Amino acid sequence: MAVFTPVEEAEAEPFIRRFGLGPLRALTPIAEGVENTNYRLDTDQGRFVLTLFEGRTDQTALPFCLGLTRHAAERGLPCARALVDDKGQSIGRLNGRPAAILNWLPGVARAELSLADQAAGGALLARLHLAAADYPAVRANPVGPAARRALFERCSSRAAGADRRILDRLAPWVAEGAPDPAAGLPHGPIHADYFPDNLLFEAGAPSGLIDFYFACVDAFAYDLAIALSAWGFDTGGAPMPAALTAFQAGYESVRPLSPAERAALPDLGAVAAVRFTLTRLHDRLFHDPAALVMPKDPAPFLLRLDWWTGAALAA
Repeated sequence: MAVFTPVEEAEAEPFIRRFGLGPLRALTPIAEGVENTNYRLDTDQGRFVLTLFEGRTDQTALPFCLGLTRHAAERGLPCARALVDDKGQSIGRLNGRPAAILNWLPGVARAELSLADQAAGGALLARLHLAAADYPAVRANPVGPAARRALFERCSSRAAGADRRILDRLAPWVAEGAPDPAAGLPHGPIHADYFPDNLLFEAGAPSGLIDFYFACVDAFAYDLAIALSAWGFDTGGAPMPAALTAFQAGYESVRPLSPAERAALPDLGAVAAVRFTLTRLHDRLFHDPAALVMPKDPAPFLLRLDWWTGAALAA
């Protein structure tokens, strides 16, 4: 259950009151998510999400992230808006954590995705890239090349056996001076965590794009490569060719890739696989037994690295 910081109704009510939402009717923990604490708020004014940002979320990046989702919503995308309190602020503090209230988005994430869902997910990602292109704020990728090298070194201090063999596979991709396949490609604000559980569906269509807390400025094609790595493989890490094709076709129906982006896509996919293999390995090696969320297995993303590098050789 993704509640790291418990909040009682009596603690939440003074915070909520500042947003003019009326009396609190219900405060319900939300089980989904692995980074932050989320509650469903029901008040006289409707339904909202209360988020408390935990230690892994960069507090200094919250204005960028919350501003980007608002920017996208104002351009017609199904994204949440952070509410503003009586002092004109969207970020406050609750129980020792930065906190915000966002409007509730309808729908649910789908465990089973049809090819039509894949295409719709790809098209929405492209719409986000176009809508965000004029968003003026800037945030460097928090899991960019330097951060990946730092994660690698930290993992190296503890890894042994199978975990050491994983690091040996990743080493060429995080070495100092390793080429950056995103360099020189069209770039702008990206979601950077576009997994199926961050897209809600209702009545057969995307109804809510959530969790912008890894959002940053990077290559659009890198964001596509992350999404393909998330949507186009099964839980064991095996590729699903029809899903990969449908997602990319949906994306390119809105924003066609340039020749340079298409040529770079396998290497960008490999970088995405390295990024998520590393973060999952790190979470396993440094797991706090008291944590409520179990770390995810890095092995399926290592298999994605095999596929992306094989795709590059076949190109």
